[in-house]
Amino acid sequence: MENSNQMEHMESTPVDTSSEIAVRREKLAALKAQGKDPYLITTYDVTNHAVDVIDGFEEYEGKTVRLAGRIMARREMGKASFLDLRDASGRIQLYVKINLIGEDAYEEMKKWDIGDIIGVEGEVFKTRRGEISLKAASMVLLTKSLLPLPEKFHGLKDTDMRYRQRYLDLIVNPEVKDTFIKRTLILRAIRNCLDNQGFMEVETPTLQTLAGGAAAKPFITHHNALDITMYLRISLELYLKRLIVGGFDRVYEIGRVFRNEGIDVRHNPEFTLLELYQAYTDFHGMMDLVENLIREVSQRVLGTTVINYQGVEIDFSKPFERLSMIEAVQKYAGIDFTQIHTLEQARELAKEHHIEYEERHKKGDILNLFFEEYCEEKLIQPTFITGHPVEISPLAKKQPGNEDYTERFELFIVGREHANAFSELNDPIDQRARFTEQARLKALGDEEANDVDEDFLTALEYGMPPTGGIGIGIDRLVMLLTDSASIRDTLLFPTMKPRD
Repeated sequence: MENSNQMEHMESTPVDTSSEIAVRREKLAALKAQGKDPYLITTYDVTNHAVDVIDGFEEYEGKTVRLAGRIMARREMGKASFLDLRDASGRIQLYVKINLIGEDAYEEMKKWDIGDIIGVEGEVFKTRRGEISLKAASMVLLTKSLLPLPEKFHGLKDTDMRYRQRYLDLIVNPEVKDTFIKRTLILRAIRNCLDNQGFMEVETPTLQTLAGGAAAKPFITHHNALDITMYLRISLELYLKRLIVGGFDRVYEIGRVFRNEGIDVRHNPEFTLLELYQAYTDFHGMMDLVENLIREVSQRVLGTTVINYQGVEIDFSKPFERLSMIEAVQKYAGIDFTQIHTLEQARELAKEHHIEYEERHKKGDILNLFFEEYCEEKLIQPTFITGHPVEISPLAKKQPGNEDYTERFELFIVGREHANAFSELNDPIDQRARFTEQARLKALGDEEANDVDEDFLTALEYGMPPTGGIGIGIDRLVMLLTDSASIRDTLLFPTMKPRD
């Protein structure tokens, strides 16, 4: 119990680093005065990484290697010392003995600090305790760390500081690095999967003269030379569809999009979006594609199709459930919207269930409000929600014989939307009518409504084949596959309000 109390005291007691910073600067000044300025060193011939030596010990035992990395811990034992070296791949122990590197070098090494970056050459061996180590023959200081790392008991636990100083987070919390390694692997697996299906990766403008393709408030800027208002893109959709018109049958883009909206555990103002479009298929084809894509990516990156997210097991191996929005509302709210025929009935129902709506909202909007209130958080296992009202789907084809609803789906996992897909609207007359309605709503104050994109309408008038399209939020997918609680844990540099 005494040790526990001592630990709690150490964790809660801030460390005064001002004197240590001064000492480190004095050490640097002394090195420069001796002609040993570490910042003048430009290269170090690294032959291996820590993981190479650890995983391939049988191959490397007794051989000489050169490693470079950061000192993370040290233990001095008279004429010998043990240092923990961490490089990009992981950690390895260094055994430094005075009679192997020389007295002068040993005394100089003793002046190095935790956080310093060094190069070391030595023989791979295993200690009497069985730890794979490097027996140092020569060492060089490559970079002096002028600021001390967070002390080991307190660590870097403050999430605000971790996000603001991600470089420090990566240094002292090595498990964080694994999330971003997996992010890269996820992106690579997505590209491989799509490339193998004949999709072509393309790039479209980030700066656009119109903000379209999604219901979102854009960031606005000004181009001085052209003297025009421009927008950071809120979607990749409309330019990719232009390419379908142009004859590319399968295209995709993985890129940043920007939406001037709130920040929470699921939202960041800039995020990475995958959008793909395939000619001669529909939203059913997109369902099959995204189900297989997520299953394949999970298997490639994690080695399994059954994952754990925040204590909940998610099974990608089983066929994803498919429900219409009306079926979901009936299942989880006990309300049958097939019996709601007028806007007045929908409004009355909303009042009865304390669902807040705006004057501009139509029957389909109110159905969606019920879905958001009663259904979303209950969709834990992968579930496709179809049959979205036309009011909230300005770019999707209407259902044949039922013009109030569209050929669209959203994929929900762990209560969050992970994908959005359409049988893409390719009727230029219908598209113009929907753009016109969007423009009317924008004039009434809806900041998320779209403008009329005349060039896109012109493209449609030349003819776009039947097309299926889908958008997948990469950051949310990474959250899911890395068991991350917040979207900020999947972004190297999330958006933060500057400190005063």
